[in-house]
Amino acid sequence: MKNEVLQFGKKLKDIRLKKNLSQSDIARILGVHRSYISGLERGGRNPSLMTVHKVAKAMSVSANELLK
Repeated sequence: MKNEVLQFGKKLKDIRLKKNLSQSDIARILGVHRSYISGLERGGRNPSLMTVHKVAKAMSVSANELLK
C-alpha cells in the first residue's frame, strides 16, 4: 500500500507542476492547509477516495489520472 501512496503523491506533484499551481493554490481550493498537500505529495498521508476525487476536481483532471 505504501508504494501506491508514494505513486499518488508523485503523480499529484507532477500534474500540479505541469499546471503551474503551487501547493498553496491547491490547498486554498480545497480549504486545507498547505502542509496537507505537502503530506500527500510526500506520501506521508494516505488519502481517502473522497480526497482523491476532490484533489482531481481541484486540478481539473480525472481521479483516474491521479491514480494511474
